[in-house]
Amino acid sequence: MSARKLVSFDWALKKLLRSKVNFSILEGFLSVLLDDDIHILEILESESNQESCSDKFNRVDLKVKDKNNAIIIIEVQYDKEFDYLQRILYGTSKVITEHIQKTHSYSKIAKVISVNILYFDLGLGTDYVYHGTTSFIGIHNQDKLQLSNKQQDLYPSNKIEKIFPEYYLIKVNNFNDI
Repeated sequence: MSARKLVSFDWALKKLLRSKVNFSILEGFLSVLLDDDIHILEILESESNQESCSDKFNRVDLKVKDKNNAIIIIEVQYDKEFDYLQRILYGTSKVITEHIQKTHSYSKIAKVISVNILYFDLGLGTDYVYHGTTSFIGIHNQDKLQLSNKQQDLYPSNKIEKIFPEYYLIKVNNFNDI
C-alpha cells in the first residue's frame, strides 16, 4: 500500500471528530448518509471487552450514541478483507450484547447502525454506497412480515427492518477521486 498524502478520514475520526466541539461535522455526515436528523449524545468506548481469552477483539474507529439511543459504529478499512461482511456482522452483534443488561427485556436491545468506509472493492457492484437491512418475506405468498399493534408499542419504529442492525458500505474507490 502506498503512503497516503492527504489527511485520511480514519485520522479525522480518531482525532478530530471525537471532540465535542466537532460533533456538528460528524452529525452532518451521519444526517446526510442516514437521511435522518442525527444528534450525538456521547462518544462511547470503541474497544469491546473479551468475554474469554478465545474471544475476538472488536475495535472500531468511532462508536457514538444518538438522541434516540441508537448506537452508530463507524469503521474505516484500508486493507482488503474477503470476510469483511462477517466482520461487520460480528461487530454489530458484539455491540448489541454489550449494551443489554440481564434484567432488560429483549425489546430494549439498542438499535445498531454500522457505517463502513472502505478503500477496497467489497463484492461486485458499481454503486459507491450500499445500505443493508433485515426484512422477512413469506416463502409462499411473498408478503412482507409486519409488526402487530402490540409489537409497535414495544419498539420505537413500526417497521421490522428498523429494529435490526443496519449496514452502510461506502466504497471510496468508486468516487473516482472526487
